[in-house]
Amino acid sequence: MTGAGDTIFALATAQGKAGVAIVRISGPECCAALTAMGVSPPVPRSSRLATLRDSEGDILDQALVLFFERGASFTGEDVIELHLHGSVAVVRAVLMELERMPPLRMAEPGEFTRRALMNGRLDLTQVQGLADVIDAETDGQRRHAMRVLDGEVSRRVEGWRRDLLRAIALIEATIDFADEDVPEDVSREVSMLLSGVIESVSAELETVRSVARLKTGFEVALVGEPNAGKSSLLNALSNSDAAIVTAVAGTTRDIVEVRCDINGLPVTLLDTAGLRETSDEVELIGVHRAITRAKSADLRIFLYEQATPPTWDVPVLDQDIVIRSKGDLNGDANAISVSTGVGIPGLLLRIGTILSERIPDTGLISRERDRASLDVALSIMVEVQAKMSDAEPELVSLSLRDSASALSEIIGGVDIDEILDEVFSSFCIGK
Repeated sequence: MTGAGDTIFALATAQGKAGVAIVRISGPECCAALTAMGVSPPVPRSSRLATLRDSEGDILDQALVLFFERGASFTGEDVIELHLHGSVAVVRAVLMELERMPPLRMAEPGEFTRRALMNGRLDLTQVQGLADVIDAETDGQRRHAMRVLDGEVSRRVEGWRRDLLRAIALIEATIDFADEDVPEDVSREVSMLLSGVIESVSAELETVRSVARLKTGFEVALVGEPNAGKSSLLNALSNSDAAIVTAVAGTTRDIVEVRCDINGLPVTLLDTAGLRETSDEVELIGVHRAITRAKSADLRIFLYEQATPPTWDVPVLDQDIVIRSKGDLNGDANAISVSTGVGIPGLLLRIGTILSERIPDTGLISRERDRASLDVALSIMVEVQAKMSDAEPELVSLSLRDSASALSEIIGGVDIDEILDEVFSSFCIGK
């Protein structure tokens, strides 16, 4: 990435025709660039309607111009925003004019947000939260991402670090000022602080897998014998025609996947091959795949058509749903019917409720890198706690510093250059 002191620009809104397009300019030369287009910068944090002109004096556009001064902008630098008419031609002309100005260059992906991180406007967890907000497809994903962007992870990690630093300070007070008026025995308070952090970090680690599912999505497998109504149910639940529905047994041979939103959660529905004995080699492969995939799914819906459930080759777990299908044909008031819609809303609600209960309200950490840092910090603290009564205070203090450093990696409080390229690789140019 080019120098952080450069002045960069980019289209901050989506490509293509729109009502309004926003071009963002960030860096020390942004006001000079605006002046070069014939407009004086407005008062900081205010806007002005102005006519932008190119180097020949021709009108580029009438735009709303905003100025955010250094320290009070998204990037922490002087920032100019040009709110243009959303014409493809207007945007192209303005970008070309900016590109002709020697001090300016086009921003790289994620560079505006990277500057916000480097200038202390965001920490690393908030950067990741911003990326999650942009990628959010469901309401549950949006709510979680906004909590991270709002700084909840940062505050939680800082609380753990603050308690560890307090414990370190107490220990080092007994080392450095042994002959002075300091508490003779700080072990009780240190032990309480350490136990509290261990308990809280352990609880956070227990939620990581479930919170990660909120981002990657849950898998719900439809399981049953041939012609039990699995394909029809998948189409009804997803409001699509993704699965082929026929009266011929064995129509579904490979797994059909449909991504959908259930109760604000990302869910992939899996229509699997009907479970039965078969001599058809292709269908047999489908049955084996169905069993394997159903066993690894987060939730299974077992469908049966006859009066009593059969024995399946897939174990039925506590929260799995077992339900009779084709209620319009068999007269069972408790059965669902895709044809009439009876029971479908209730089934959707039931699926959403079961999966929602697996997302803890307290959990925030979801990325593997952050989980690994928590693991390291926790392992060190547990080892210190086990040996604290016999270990030298200097070694205890050093170990707790290592633990605090591991926590700092989550929010970017240490040298993190090696991970920044990966973090920002998913950002668009204008972010």
